[in-house]
Amino acid sequence: MAPTPPTDSELDILIRARLASLGIDLSQLPPGTTADPVTGSPGQDSVLASLRSFVRSTVTALAAYQLPAPAGSTPAVAKAISQQAAPMLYPSISTEWRK
Repeated sequence: MAPTPPTDSELDILIRARLASLGIDLSQLPPGTTADPVTGSPGQDSVLASLRSFVRSTVTALAAYQLPAPAGSTPAVAKAISQQAAPMLYPSISTEWRK
């Protein structure tokens, strides 16, 4: 049975929590979908819609990523390699996240 995809409100909670952990407060943006005419800042609803689309399209693909096994490797080695994390541009940064 396939997992049920999250609803918009569930994704909004995830997105707001993740942004809050980074020190970003969406309530500082103008409400609704209309951009601020003076600053050009997008509305809160527009930002959330864009981030929901990003999460739905990107996170699933990254979570499903598996490293290909080297040619001629045993099934045990192939399984171990496939469980490694997705490659990062700067992997040294992630070592602090894994402690």
